[in-house]
Amino acid sequence: MMETDHNPTVKTFFDAPTWTFTHVVYEKSGSHCAIIDSVLNYDPKSGRTSAQSADEVIAFIKEEKLKVDWILETHAHADHLTAAPYIQKHLGGKLAIGKHIQDVQKVFKSIFHLEDTFRADGSQFDYLIEEDEELLLGNLKIKSLFVPGHTPACMAYVIGDAIFVGDTMFMPDVGTARCDFPGGNANVLYQSVKRILSFQNETRLYMCHDYPPNERKVAYMTTVGDERKHNIHIHDGISEKDFVAMRTARDATLEMPVLILPAVQINIRAGELPPKETNGVSYLKIPINSL
Repeated sequence: MMETDHNPTVKTFFDAPTWTFTHVVYEKSGSHCAIIDSVLNYDPKSGRTSAQSADEVIAFIKEEKLKVDWILETHAHADHLTAAPYIQKHLGGKLAIGKHIQDVQKVFKSIFHLEDTFRADGSQFDYLIEEDEELLLGNLKIKSLFVPGHTPACMAYVIGDAIFVGDTMFMPDVGTARCDFPGGNANVLYQSVKRILSFQNETRLYMCHDYPPNERKVAYMTTVGDERKHNIHIHDGISEKDFVAMRTARDATLEMPVLILPAVQINIRAGELPPKETNGVSYLKIPINSL
């Protein structure tokens, strides 16, 4: 059953270069809030970071006099850098992610041959969220849903009548997440999406990304009912076998995200840059012929 006594207010911000939505979730002005999937701007040509997107979120929170309790990640993103440490520095709050981030860290510590001192135990985050755990957010409650498949560590967050689905699924005319990253699994994704779609039809689903086809305007919210009727990959009646066959064939045609190499290296560190070298500069690695 969905809890409807305290449904959230949601303010959404869009980062156009990465097609990413950041959601600020709260009850009312002056209340507690959570920030889900923040963005640190990154120029891959120069290697420079900036904080325009995060500053918009910070300005809104200050205007509404909100108190940040949680800065949440749905997973270690491969398409944008998180601004979680930057936001925490300005507003406070706990940085949190699902506990299975440890599995992702172990894989990518090997892929990137990270320094021996990098700990693949999730300790870079303030809090690791258990499966089906409830977190308090003032008068609201955050219920974690473990929804692996896109990555082995993906979490969705249920807050009142809304679910923040991360990359697990998209708007109905876009479909579902790819499963060809290390640890991805199309069978597992099918079960995860079905778990989300088992909620009531009127449940709001908030996207982490949108890639609109046919000149449709960017959209960040749909419902369980709309997805069950119209999702091009996994609407009602699509079997797990058919979904896996579609997802496997489609994933084989997809290019790697533009920012996957910098994003993953930084996001598994909870948004911190790699340790500075003796010249005072942080460096990212590019594995050749590895991914």
